[in-house]
This record gives sequence, structure tokens and C-alpha cells, in this order.
Amino acid sequence: MYLLLSIILSTILGLILFYMPAQAGSIITFGIVIGCLFRAVYLLHDIQKRIASKIPKKNILQETYENHQKKRDKDKNSYLS
Repeated sequence: MYLLLSIILSTILGLILFYMPAQAGSIITFGIVIGCLFRAVYLLHDIQKRIASKIPKKNILQETYENHQKKRDKDKNSYLS
């Protein structure tokens, strides 16, 4: 239902902008497009914040320990070959 309402309102707005003088119509259209782009960027930022808060972050000690294990395994494998 919300999609249908959006389509109808967009059609009406398009017709109004079509019959306006060129300069006024382009200023209003530019404002609408830039407003939609800013809204999209804001929503993407909000989604990124929500996802980032759900993912646990590794602490430095855990990363160092994992790097040490990888290096140790790599060195052990190089001695065996």
C-alpha cells in the first residue's frame, strides 16, 4: 500500500514539475534528488553501525597469540620440509 501511494505521489509531483518553468522545476528536482541521496547515505551509515555493534572485536592479546601460533606452525612446517 505504501509503495502504491509513493508511485501515485511521484506521478503527481512529476506532472507538476513538468508544467513548471524550467529553472524552478530543475531547482526543486535537484533538491529532491540530493535529499534522497543524503537519506540513502544516512541509512547505510545507520545499518553499518548496527552491524558493527553486533560483531565482536578481537582484542590485541588474542590477535598477537593467533599470529604467534601461525608463525610457529609456519616455522615448524619449514623445518620439516
